[in-house]
This record gives sequence, structure tokens and C-alpha cells, in this order.
Amino acid sequence: MTALPRAQLDHLALLARLQSAFLGSIEEVDPEARVPWCGRWRVRHVVVHLARVHHWAAAQAARTREVPLGRGPFELAPFYALHARELHETLTRLGPEAVGSTLDGPGPASFWFRRQALETLVHLWDVRTAGGLATDAPTAVWADAVDEVVTVLQPRQVRLGRMLPLRVAVRLEADGAAGRWVLGDPGPAGPEVRVRGPAEALALLLWKRLPVDDPRVVVEGDAGVLAEVVGSRITP
Repeated sequence: MTALPRAQLDHLALLARLQSAFLGSIEEVDPEARVPWCGRWRVRHVVVHLARVHHWAAAQAARTREVPLGRGPFELAPFYALHARELHETLTRLGPEAVGSTLDGPGPASFWFRRQALETLVHLWDVRTAGGLATDAPTAVWADAVDEVVTVLQPRQVRLGRMLPLRVAVRLEADGAAGRWVLGDPGPAGPEVRVRGPAEALALLLWKRLPVDDPRVVVEGDAGVLAEVVGSRITP
């Protein structure tokens, strides 16, 4: 549930900007830098992963068979650039009215405008943070990432049986009236946790990039309950 309307973003243009920033970051960050919040991955794994996701999403949007890319190794910047361009050109060609395959079956190919922009945002943060660099993205974009988890990704995880419905309410409030959301449905007497902070921190918390005791977020209620929610499979 979203209490405040999210900003109307041009997700296709946003995708292009984030892809450009990601490509530039490949040259700035050591490919062997560790990305500890992604298990044993290093930066090179993130780059190859995002390129593969772009390639897969382009096939989903166009409802075509995905061509296997092989195991590599790949030259990182050209490999990413090729599949970033493939995705953006495919989505541009299809436009907002085409029907493609979405995460929930047939639907508008434009679903991937937002999904891939926000996928790129999170992995841009991964690469730049692994290299000790800041990620420059507007508050509205980070708020959109929170909204996607709450309204699209976590409900889908429940529908697919990947997690049980949440019997707690996590009330998320972004600083500066950027947005308010409720994750979960505890019923009239269930437990409730409130979390306040910058939209970026809230998004990164939901994507398991920040711990619940990160100083950028203020937790009111049982932090253990919050940790349990965030530690569950709320994202794919």
C-alpha cells in the first residue's frame, strides 16, 4: 500500500542514464573488488549478472527465445555495453503498447522499463559501493525502488509460494515526504514496526544491502521483527 503517490518517472530514459553510469563505473572499479552483501561475488560477477539479466529481459519483453550467452570469461565493458544496448533498443522499438512476457505472465512490455531501471540502480550501487564510490541517484528513484518491492516484488514472492504472507506490518516512511508504505498485513492486532530514513536507505534495507541497525534508519518497535522480515525472501 502506498500512502503517497510516487513520482511519475520516465523509466526508459532513466534506464539509459543508469546503464551509462553503470558502464562508466566498470572502468572505475577493480573487477576483483569484493561485494560482500552478495555472498562470494566480486564486481565482475555483478557486471556479468546484469548483462545477462538485460539480455534475458529483452527476450521476455519481445516474447522471443533467449539466445544462450555462454559461460565466458567476458571482456566486461564491451559485454555489458552490448547487452545494455540490446535491452534499451528492444524496449524502445516495442514501445509502451506492445504485449510481452512479464514476471506475472503476458502483459505490457513496458513492465520492463521500470523493472530493468531499478535492477540497474541496485547493481550500480553494488559496484560503486564496492569501489568506495558514491551513487548519485535522485530521491524519487530510490522511493520508486521501495514502492516496487512493496507493491510488486514481495506480493509476487507470496503468490509463487517462495514465502508465507507477512503477519506483521512494516511501516516505511521516507524523509522529506518522499513516500510512505506498509509492507505486510498483520490484521487488527498483529505486530507493527516503523522504519524512517532516506528513501535510498529504505530501498537498500529491503534489498538486503543495509543491516537493520544502520544509522541511516530509525526503527520504532521490535528490530528483531524487522530483521526477520528483511531476511525473508521479499525480493527475487
